[in-house]
Amino acid sequence: MTPAATLEPPSPLRDPQAMLDAVLAGLHPQQDLWLFAYGSLIWNPEVDAVEQRKARVPGWHRALRMHSRINRGTPQRPGLVFALIAGGCCRGLAYRVPRARAEQALRRLWPREMPNGVYDPRWLVCHTVPGVVRALAFTLSKRSPNFTGRLDDAHLLDVLRHSSGRYGRTLDYLAQTAQGLREHGIQDREVERLMALARAHGLA
Repeated sequence: MTPAATLEPPSPLRDPQAMLDAVLAGLHPQQDLWLFAYGSLIWNPEVDAVEQRKARVPGWHRALRMHSRINRGTPQRPGLVFALIAGGCCRGLAYRVPRARAEQALRRLWPREMPNGVYDPRWLVCHTVPGVVRALAFTLSKRSPNFTGRLDDAHLLDVLRHSSGRYGRTLDYLAQTAQGLREHGIQDREVERLMALARAHGLA
């Protein structure tokens, strides 16, 4: 089993509804939906999952390198959110949603995760203790205009101090993700480094 190609080629302007339609078309009619969580889905899944597993996805890593101009920032002062970027390995959670509720779950999740079609939804291979599952994950292309690349600490601190969107501050999003990872026994050195940076400057 190998990861499927991205469902929509990277583009500055994309239709979230068309991307949802593509994902729904890729659902197996008799198989449950698996979702891979690596950021806010860990602590706020908003899906009616009947099973949760720790999962490892090779070939991708979690990084706070995506501009957020709606959820955690504004067009004038973009915030940051985590994205799944090619390279390395990512540990997170895999949620199983019964097939009968899969479409409803995705339609509920889409406005939150895909308000402007920035992510590339992909079916990825997730390794769990009971076995391998094919899970939907929200990835980001390095060619996306919303990919920030590596940011220096001064820029990160400025975002953590000032950026806020419809779901709150980037700082809170980072802290909640760090706490969620810890609660599930998932270690991420970069996330903990960012939290230490925030604490050292009186932000957390």
